[in-house]
Amino acid sequence: MAYLLAASPSGTGTRFAVCERLRAGTESLSGMRASPYRDVEELLGEYDEKRDAIRRRLAEFRALWREADERLFEEVAYCILAIQTKARASDAAVRDLKANSLLLSGKAAAIARFLRSRTRFHNHKAAYLVAARERFRTGGRWVFKETLAAFRSPEEARDWLVREVDGFSMKEASHLLRNIGFSDGLAILDRHVLRNLVRHGVIRAIPKTLTPRRYREIEARWRRFADAINIPLAEMDLLFFSRGAGGILK
Repeated sequence: MAYLLAASPSGTGTRFAVCERLRAGTESLSGMRASPYRDVEELLGEYDEKRDAIRRRLAEFRALWREADERLFEEVAYCILAIQTKARASDAAVRDLKANSLLLSGKAAAIARFLRSRTRFHNHKAAYLVAARERFRTGGRWVFKETLAAFRSPEEARDWLVREVDGFSMKEASHLLRNIGFSDGLAILDRHVLRNLVRHGVIRAIPKTLTPRRYREIEARWRRFADAINIPLAEMDLLFFSRGAGGILK
């Protein structure tokens, strides 16, 4: 089972209505309390410009859930390699591993040598990748998709991935579940998102550390903000990421 959210309509009329609702909803009886959110009209305008491209990218993610486990494992590898490494470099590294027959069968030492010039922490990531492959392919049979499908909620699936995949935090697990089309309702709290949550008044400052409790608190705040301005969480995530990456990447 995949857990996906419906897209919300948007446009100039919707943008005006959202801004008016925010103003009205945050006024106290004395009219002195302002909205905690900032630069909402700017965000909605940028969303209108990029919405179609963002939705095309999300449709690509959702289509992946219909693919075989071997294809989904490429996204597991991507999320491992993307830890403190740029998205484009990580994506290229996964494609190169696959082209050189290392992704699905290479040993950790061979993968580490191959990754040395392509990603940071190549030794650790090679070990993480091989361990994940062994965890999700037992006795030559892939069990990744059927395991995820058995969970009752995306949050349960995320918690399981954090426990089972070496190197994964809640961010990487959320990222993976979005990329494989399992759920687009979880927050991917990377540096791009956190900077923008500060920029728009959702949080006061970027936290020095993200404990699971703090992660969920920020996720809930972001979800309330997304609901308030009528932009789905997954679409806002790609919008935020595009500001720093220069494109609608994964």
